[in-house]
Amino acid sequence: MNWKIRHEGSPQAVELTFEQLPDGLADGRWEATDEVMGPEDTGWVPIESHPALAELADELEPPPPKTYDDETRLDMTALIDVCLVLLVFFILTTTVAALQKVLEAPSVEEGKVKVAVLTKEHVEKQMIHVTAKMEDGEPVIRVEKEVVQPENLLAELRRYTRTKGGKNQLLLEHDDNVSQETVVQIIDAAKGAGMERINTVIPRDGPLTP
Repeated sequence: MNWKIRHEGSPQAVELTFEQLPDGLADGRWEATDEVMGPEDTGWVPIESHPALAELADELEPPPPKTYDDETRLDMTALIDVCLVLLVFFILTTTVAALQKVLEAPSVEEGKVKVAVLTKEHVEKQMIHVTAKMEDGEPVIRVEKEVVQPENLLAELRRYTRTKGGKNQLLLEHDDNVSQETVVQIIDAAKGAGMERINTVIPRDGPLTP
């Protein structure tokens, strides 16, 4: 005679023989909490509570707990890789930019030839004279003896190249204790103003400026 079995609370039932019940329990098609109705039963009874199947249900191992993927979890591996690549890129870019600003300070040995000697008249006619000196612990930039703020240096040099006889050379004189950053800033401004040549003063008998 056939038995009826259904999942717990399901309205649909399946008919099978008593010999088929252990196989269904063993392969996981049915669980101990599913309900059965024997040929002589008047209602549905859980498999684990049915007198004919309780011992068989006790021998079954409990099913493993169901696991669900955590949809809120983010895989950070790709993000870390991208951050490392960007970090290396910015480090290399910054290093190259810093190297481009490094200037080799000019030096002259006594008796060395091929050192141009400039006169005051030559400078006044062909060059824009810029000085950088430390005053009260701060670098002070002067263009033709007039103090110019660093942010206005480019505009001031352009004004000289366009309106003051079209001079296109710069004569730079600075103290040894003036920072390299200030010197580079002056040279960059001169290049931006279209200067064709930048000369650095090496005083022969004292400073060039009066």
